[in-house]
Amino acid sequence: MKEREGDDFIGAGDCAAWSDAVARPLFVLVQTRVPGNAGAAARAIKTMGFADLALVAPELAGLREHEQALAFASGADDVLRAARQGATLDEVAGDCGVLVALSSRVRDFGPPLHGPDWLPELARSAAAQGRRVGFVFGSERTGLDNATVYGCDALLNLPTSAQYASLNLAQAVQIVAWEWRRALGGLALPPGPVAEAAATRAEVQGLLEQVQRALLALGYLDAQAPRRLMPRLARLAARSALTRQEVQILRGVCAAVLRREQGD
Repeated sequence: MKEREGDDFIGAGDCAAWSDAVARPLFVLVQTRVPGNAGAAARAIKTMGFADLALVAPELAGLREHEQALAFASGADDVLRAARQGATLDEVAGDCGVLVALSSRVRDFGPPLHGPDWLPELARSAAAQGRRVGFVFGSERTGLDNATVYGCDALLNLPTSAQYASLNLAQAVQIVAWEWRRALGGLALPPGPVAEAAATRAEVQGLLEQVQRALLALGYLDAQAPRRLMPRLARLAARSALTRQEVQILRGVCAAVLRREQGD
């Protein structure tokens, strides 16, 4: 099942581009009991740009068409329906060169233990050697058994609170999919709002002068003993990095105050 011609698949050099073997990881769910978790897992990997799911001996043979699973897939039903399904891990993951078991339980004996920070290193080495990566998740009730873990190349642990370390299956899939996408360079953020034009020093100074007139009209500022109020407001304005629109809004407020105080 696994390519073993290099026992150490860690530490390879950087690759110029990600191969399909690395860009298309396989997410394997072993003995899944809850149909909704399979659907949610399909949704989790699709949101990160992945599409390859596999089911090993699920409790329900028709899991890929189960109503609850399709509902939880919520638009990722194509990923769910296309999932490989087989009786053993070897059957569904035979094209993987590196298998990473996910478990919160650390074994005294077994493959090397890593945290999520290791995934970029794995991505580089797997790409250099053309090995497809498979992430293997256990059942909701018992997780992965020792035999399955021992048959994998590495053990990945997602650090959690010592008081409560239980992650939902689909949550664990989402975290790993997110971390693997980050290891490959991440996804682009959607376009943000267009930045507003910043106010000029002259515009901010005009605002402060109008603020001073409004404060005098309200009787809040004593013209004979102004103390440090206006310098403090000037520093506040400088820290705020006001936009032109914000200056206009504040000047409008001041103008309304002056009209009221002048009886207009």
